[in-house]
Amino acid sequence: MKRYVRDKKFVLLSVAMVIAILVRQTVYVHADETDLRLYAKAAVLMDADSGRVLYERCGDEQMAMASTTKIMTLIVTLENASLDDTVEVSSYAASMPQVRLGMRSGEKYRLRDLTLSLMLESHNDSAVAIAEHVGGSVEQFAELMNQKAAEIGCENTYYITPNGLDAVQGERFHSTTARDLALVMSYCVSKSPQREAFLEITRTPSHSFADLSGSRSFSCVNHNAFLGMMTGALSGKTGFTNKAGYCYVGALRRDGKTFVVALLACGWPNHKTYKWSDTRTLMEYGLAHYEYRSFDEVAIPARATADIVVSNGQSSRIGGRMCVPVEIAADAAGVEGLLMHEDEEVTITLQKVREFTAPVRQGQTVGCISYAIGSREWKRLRLVAAADMKAIDLKWCVRRVLERWLI
Repeated sequence: MKRYVRDKKFVLLSVAMVIAILVRQTVYVHADETDLRLYAKAAVLMDADSGRVLYERCGDEQMAMASTTKIMTLIVTLENASLDDTVEVSSYAASMPQVRLGMRSGEKYRLRDLTLSLMLESHNDSAVAIAEHVGGSVEQFAELMNQKAAEIGCENTYYITPNGLDAVQGERFHSTTARDLALVMSYCVSKSPQREAFLEITRTPSHSFADLSGSRSFSCVNHNAFLGMMTGALSGKTGFTNKAGYCYVGALRRDGKTFVVALLACGWPNHKTYKWSDTRTLMEYGLAHYEYRSFDEVAIPARATADIVVSNGQSSRIGGRMCVPVEIAADAAGVEGLLMHEDEEVTITLQKVREFTAPVRQGQTVGCISYAIGSREWKRLRLVAAADMKAIDLKWCVRRVLERWLI
């Protein structure tokens, strides 16, 4: 009897915990800086061209990412292998859990077909077969993924698997942040030398293929509903594990703007559609409130290119005020413009040398102009001397004295 009471209490406690988790996961998240209402625990809206975060909620919190991992798997594959390669399936790849293509050990496939299986149906066995082919092993392929993440600028991402299944390695776990995930997608659609191939694969509506022996055939359908939701939808990838919840990363290009949305922990069953609601909300917010502005539209202070006084400089006369002209160097650093909120202003800061002591070299840096929004600098122009000016020396003095004496 006592055991029955204990078991009953345990069951009731377990049910209560499950209910509490589900209730917590369906509550909207309110963003402080806007009136957006989102389900996702972590969310980022990014300008894909500049990498600027336009909106974020817990954007730097490291979390499980599920099959959104596969955008990195695909781009690393495209940049390191030929889609015409032949892939032989290992017993380890064939042992992967659902969702899976159902390939068998020893079978051979064309790499292109497996990348479509990877992205359209999110097959876990295809991901491992691809990783082993491209990297030599899952571990070596994960190293390639982490190297690429570092190159892109991800600071809080760690890949262990190519398919996004939850995994732990020492004190680290397979994880990313909404900001890093948005950076990866921005790279895939805007910056990678293989961006066109990436877009072609991820936008394919359906694909049928067979193993190279021709004995088995397969069909894949694209499950990225976002592609049909909004005009200009470019690409995207869904994901789900019990730990990660529903995740999504997607890109849209319209009216010269390219946005990326990244969502982590965007609900758990039975709330599969929350990610689509959040994606639309963030994309529409970006389209409505951000416009591209070129920094060339902002006037440069006239004093930026004013001459600089130079002391101890050689001239055609003895004494007097001497100056060196100033110009803007061609090697501008940063971006030419940004998607900016309607309420944002560009701040220009001028730093410039007031006076020089000769010698001065043509091209020598004499100052800079920086363009900032808030506390972040986005573009910098270098100010340089437009001419040489030598310092007064004994030879120059003797020549000038002789010229005056002869005159």
